[in-house]
Amino acid sequence: MAMFSTVLVANRGEIAVRIMRSLRSLGIRTVAVYSDADRSARHVHEADHAIWVGPAPARESYLRIDRIVDAALTAGADALHPGYGFLSENPLLAEVCEATGLVFIGPPASAIRAMGDKISAKRTVAAAGVRVVPGGGAAGMTDTDLVLAAQDVGFPVLIKPSAGGGGKGMRLVRTGEGTDLVEALASARREALSSFGDDALLVERFIENPRHIEIQVLADTYGTVLHLGERECSLQRRHQKIIEEAPSPFITPEVRAAMGSQAVAAAAACGYVGAGTIEMIVSGDNPDDFFFMEMNTRLQVEHPVTEMVYGIDLVEWQVRIAAGESLPWQQRDLAPRGHAIEARLYAEDPARGFLPTGGTVLGMREPRRPAVRVDSGIAVGSVVGSDYDPMLAKVIAHGADRATALRRLDAALAETIVVGVPTNVGFLRSLLADERVVAGELNTGLVEERLAELVGDGTAPTEVIAAAAFARLGVLDDISPDPWADRRGWRLGGPAWTRQRLIIGGQVAEVAVRSCGDRWDVAVDGFDPVEIGVRRVDDSIVIDGPQGAVSVLVAERGQVTYLANGHGSWEATLDTRLTRSMSGGAAEYGAVRSPMPGSVLEVRVSVGDAVASGQPLAVVEAMKMEHTLFAAGEGVVTAVHVTAGQQVALHEPLVTIGPREAMAA
Repeated sequence: MAMFSTVLVANRGEIAVRIMRSLRSLGIRTVAVYSDADRSARHVHEADHAIWVGPAPARESYLRIDRIVDAALTAGADALHPGYGFLSENPLLAEVCEATGLVFIGPPASAIRAMGDKISAKRTVAAAGVRVVPGGGAAGMTDTDLVLAAQDVGFPVLIKPSAGGGGKGMRLVRTGEGTDLVEALASARREALSSFGDDALLVERFIENPRHIEIQVLADTYGTVLHLGERECSLQRRHQKIIEEAPSPFITPEVRAAMGSQAVAAAAACGYVGAGTIEMIVSGDNPDDFFFMEMNTRLQVEHPVTEMVYGIDLVEWQVRIAAGESLPWQQRDLAPRGHAIEARLYAEDPARGFLPTGGTVLGMREPRRPAVRVDSGIAVGSVVGSDYDPMLAKVIAHGADRATALRRLDAALAETIVVGVPTNVGFLRSLLADERVVAGELNTGLVEERLAELVGDGTAPTEVIAAAAFARLGVLDDISPDPWADRRGWRLGGPAWTRQRLIIGGQVAEVAVRSCGDRWDVAVDGFDPVEIGVRRVDDSIVIDGPQGAVSVLVAERGQVTYLANGHGSWEATLDTRLTRSMSGGAAEYGAVRSPMPGSVLEVRVSVGDAVASGQPLAVVEAMKMEHTLFAAGEGVVTAVHVTAGQQVALHEPLVTIGPREAMAA
């Protein structure tokens, strides 16, 4: 078969951009699809041609097989690449492509169907001699059936959607006491249905001190199946991977060979073709104690670390295999070289429980370093909303050894700056610096165990507060030799202090600055003044203080000043209130507001209901993640402002709680 001339990429964001990079290197014309929310997205601009496929909700655009296939046929595409997520593991898409003459760049529908259902996947690979995690599940099982299965398996158990992955819908239940299991099943079903269109669940024994190891496989249409070693994916939060690396610091060459052999057997058992991943759970106490969990019949988010240590472009080989080429290697030819580590940059706020964020990218910096790669889906002007997954980019570093790769990744993250959309970059750097991470002593619970140490309180450093003050004063843009026009202020006998009260990083900061020739005095919240140097470099403000130079990227929109550097991002506004509360606690009474833009899934109370402290009030979903809002204290519901299915903005009131006397009156 000849190489394709045109390929449609049925995805968005960073993976669409990354796939197009490999397609262009092969001389293939690229076609993008986009929803209303993505009209000006980066992947649309980078494609040779782009076609609209529907409104912002994925179920009306990126999940519409008919519209995706029609777009491919309209564009004259020979083939379709699904990326990951969305329709990538939907066997119906592969079947429709085949029926319409499009080549699906992925495995056959039969393999997707066999491995896409975790219940049948375990049966298939177990029959081929692959070890599987003990558990229970079958099509059509009710919640009652699953409760009985969990009791048979023994607690703790992990509830998992049968139809999908990526941590969506997964719930850990440690005991069978109370209503925890029933509530976890209900929540898991909702999220599974929202993410995958299928609410079937299964339960598995939860392996204590687990490490998440996965094996990359490649298979051609001529029966050759190879593995490209393992990736360590144990650094997770709520079953969502954060940091991935290859090879694993835990796996020996002997265990790698054993796991690879099992992965090849699992792939062969379902007649796999293309690039896929066998995910395994491994006991952190004994690397020989590993079990098959599932197979991802698609490209993985973390595939770049394998590419960097094996020197193979996996997307290119997905395309070549789909075009009929055979794999040119034997297993003995494939060995890892050096070490690679990837960090996922998310639009989320670690200081607020990792709630999804959003906004417009007003400025950004990406690292340009040797041995560092950035797979990004954003550019200046990109709008990050609540309709899709919050991952913005991936930063990957390679080194001769793990320590070198870690250092290079941290240095690269320090240069990864997004203004206008808060990200988790500061959290990523704290995690990479954790002593257990540096030592390679990983497990899937490490992040939760160390969360308080890894996540700051979101308050802005003094240098950032100073940069915000100077940006808002505009004194660096217009310094006049005429003292009467000098915006820095002056008076006989000495320079004048200029004072501002800023709301920044969730705090109110009193800032006073005064000019001292080519230096400045800065006092924050009444502390003794500190002499600093201040200069503007392009769209950054550089503060030269006692701890050295700190650069802050700055952008302004309306009354808000946005600031960011390699430690975090902040918003600053002028506090015009006459008074301010010094209390940091949440009020028991008043409006309970949405902590993020999203959609209301449930309202669990009605007007007149008495509520207790900690009682669930409403559930909001954004970027496929659920967040439950709780009552801060005892009271009564005096108003319900929203209904299920309603879209809400950040800080929009959901429910109002008042004292019980309010209803009596």
